Amino acid sequence: MEVTTERQDGVLSACVEGRIESAHAKRLGETVRAAMEDGDRALIKDFENLLYISSLGLRVVLMTAKILREREGTFALYGLSDVVRKVFQISGFDQLITIHPTKAAALAYPAR
Repeated sequence: MEVTTERQDGVLSACVEGRIESAHAKRLGETVRAAMEDGDRALIKDFENLLYISSLGLRVVLMTAKILREREGTFALYGLSDVVRKVFQISGFDQLITIHPTKAAALAYPAR
C-alpha cells in the first residue's frame, strides 16, 4: 500500500494505491492524521488505484470520517473500483460515507 497526500484549494487529498490489508490499515490512519492540520475541515481520499480494502481498512476510513464530522468538516471518497465499491455497499459504508466518481466531483462537494 502506498499513501501520498497533497493540498488543493484548502482540501487535503490522500491518494491510496494497492491493497489496504489489515497490516497496512494502521499506517493509513497514521499517515492521514499526520498530514491533517488542526484547522483542516475537508479531506478527500483517492481510491482510484485501490485494489482491496480489509474490514480493518474500512474501520480506519470510518474513524477518519468521524474526525471530520467532529470538526464539522467534509469527508469524501472518490474513484472506487467496482470491487472496492462492492465492499462499501455490502458493509453499508456507502450509506455512511459520501462517495464520488471523480476528483472534480469530490472537490466540488459542498459544506466546506
